[in-house]
Amino acid sequence: MGANKDKNETCGTICLKYLLFTFNFLFWLAGGAVMAVGIWTLVEKSDYISLLSSKIYAVSAYILIMAGVIVMVTGVLGCCATFKEQRRLLRVYFVLLLCIFLLEILAGVLAYIYYQQLNEELKENLRETMVQKYHQPEQEHVTKAVDKLQQEFKCCGSNSSSDWLESVWIRSSNADGRSVPDSCCKRPVIELCGRRDHPSNIYKVEGGCITKLENFILNHLQIIGAVGVGVACVQIVGMFFTCCLYRSLKSEPY
Repeated sequence: MGANKDKNETCGTICLKYLLFTFNFLFWLAGGAVMAVGIWTLVEKSDYISLLSSKIYAVSAYILIMAGVIVMVTGVLGCCATFKEQRRLLRVYFVLLLCIFLLEILAGVLAYIYYQQLNEELKENLRETMVQKYHQPEQEHVTKAVDKLQQEFKCCGSNSSSDWLESVWIRSSNADGRSVPDSCCKRPVIELCGRRDHPSNIYKVEGGCITKLENFILNHLQIIGAVGVGVACVQIVGMFFTCCLYRSLKSEPY
């Protein structure tokens, strides 16, 4: 009976080891996905971040990158702990899983807070940024971001094209008689096309660029949230398997 019991325990331990190894492989891939989303946010969409006064959006991306790196390192550590059957390594592995879980909760909370205040922030700051900083000294990043925003989302001005009438740059001689920036034009390759603000020449979108940018950021926050929830669910499974394997192993000698 004792031999059968030991054999059953050994089989159970082996099954747990391979389940945990499979989990670690999936977890490692998930870490890469989390890190990729964070890097994509900062690199591909960094221009838009410069138009936001709050840093919560960027901080959430940095947290995702940090969590992704830790996840990938933890996945390798988990494989070592699983096959070496060392309870100390399993303890470290479990603590790291818990830390990553808490990091993801933090990123989720920040994303939710930002989701709630995004509309007000854009209303208060986007128009001011566009009319005060566009084509101003040492504000090249803002100019580039505004041009990209208006061309990618096919919009003109914060709320409407008339917002540009109050622009510091449009009112100056540097604008060369433009009513709006050339990036408002449907065909921006034509030099000085911003002089003509007729709807046939420039984008006239209801709600302006605020609505377009808000929808874009909200959709991206949903992606961040979905990735975080998915990885968190995988982690809960991993922590369960880790506890089972930890209990199935005999205490190692000190």
